[in-house]
Formats: sequence, structure tokens, C-alpha cells
Amino acid sequence: MNKTLTLGLAGLGTVGGGLVRLLTENAGRHLSVDEVVDHLRGQGEPVGKSTVYRYLDRLVEQFARLPGIGGKSAQRLAFHVLSLTDQEAREFAEAILQAKELVTCCPVCQNLTGGGLCPICASSKRDAATICVVADPRDVAAMERAREYNGRYHVLHGVISPMNHVGPDDLQIRSLVDRVAQGGVEEVIMATNPDTEGEATAMYLARLLRPFGVKVTRLAYGIPVGGHLEFADDATLLRALEGRRELL
Repeated sequence: MNKTLTLGLAGLGTVGGGLVRLLTENAGRHLSVDEVVDHLRGQGEPVGKSTVYRYLDRLVEQFARLPGIGGKSAQRLAFHVLSLTDQEAREFAEAILQAKELVTCCPVCQNLTGGGLCPICASSKRDAATICVVADPRDVAAMERAREYNGRYHVLHGVISPMNHVGPDDLQIRSLVDRVAQGGVEEVIMATNPDTEGEATAMYLARLLRPFGVKVTRLAYGIPVGGHLEFADDATLLRALEGRRELL
């Protein structure tokens, strides 16, 4: 071990001396934070600061598991949680537990609901002959904002992605096939994202549903409203040309 480091640790008193002994005995081996804390605790040394960082690191790791949250964002969220009052922290934790416990999937369309059928499946005003297939519950909310679609939905809870080890058996595909097989469905609209995985999922479902004699359609692609041709990529222009329609 570096002589200067040894002298510096020794100057910290009993805590530094304990670290010197630990590092000397394990020269050449990487020691984890847990090993250091456990050693100091066994020697009767104060480990309050180390314990604080262990709890903080664990909180940061949990936030980092959330989609779209990197290490720095997770750290900011962790420190924010620590700044909450006891009541606020308790309400935050209870909200997570209650949502996890009470929010379930609709037995028909697999959309999120508070129990039983979701409001869309329970409504007699929705067209049961048309099913819009989406990958995520958030896509249902996006479609509903348009206030133009009056059919029902089916949420896959993902898309086929071999790179992420997600296959057909990992999605709510069987329940979709069962709905169509029961009859009464005339059209199934594929509304998965227009990327590689979304296209592959739509094509797979189309082949799967073809034997039932239902009409399988795909959402149109093209130039977005308010967009300019000069900024559109080649693939978007190609899709727009293929999906052109006659003006009435």
C-alpha cells in the first residue's frame, strides 16, 4: 500500500488505523464498501457516515431502474426524497404501494383499470366490432385524446424484441387471438409504433389473425400536420406516397 496513504489514514486515529490493517491484510484485492463497513463495525469503529451512504446508494439504485432515469437524475431524485418531511415521504411510499396493489389489468383489453372491466370495455357506446391494438397503456391515452376513435382497444404490454429477449409469449397476444376467435370482430387496427419492432409485431399479428377472416389494417404514415417536405426523411416520404388517398 502507498506509504503516504498509510500515514494519512493512520493520522485519522482508530478509524484510520482500522482501515490500514484492513487494506494491508487484503493487499492486491478490491474491497467493496460493504466489506469495509462490516470490518469497521466488527472493530467497534463509528460507521455512521458509511451507513448513510449505503442507504443513499440503495435509494439511487432504485431510482436508476426507472426508464429514462440516468445516474445523475437518480441521485437528484434520491436527495429530493431525503429532503421530504416524514409525512410527505410516507404519502409518497403509500402512493406507490397502493397503485401497485389496486391498479390491475382489464380482463378483456388488458388496459390498466382500478378493478374489473375498464371504462372503455364496460361502455355500451363503444364499437365492439373494431379493436385497436397498441403496445402500451399510454398509447390508449394518446388515441383517446384525438376523440375520433370509437372502438375498443387491446394492450400488448410491449412489442416483439429479440434483442431484449421479448417474444410473443411475453405479450398479451393469446388474449387478443381469443377475443377475435369469439367472433363479432370485423376490423383490427395495428397501432404499434412505426419502428422495426413495432412493424415486426404488427406483421406477426396480421399473419396470426388472417385465418379468422377479419380485416387487419395499419395506421397510416406520412408527413405530420404542420410539417414541411424538405425536412422529411426518405422513409417518411415513401410511406406518405404509398398511403396517399383521393381528395373528395
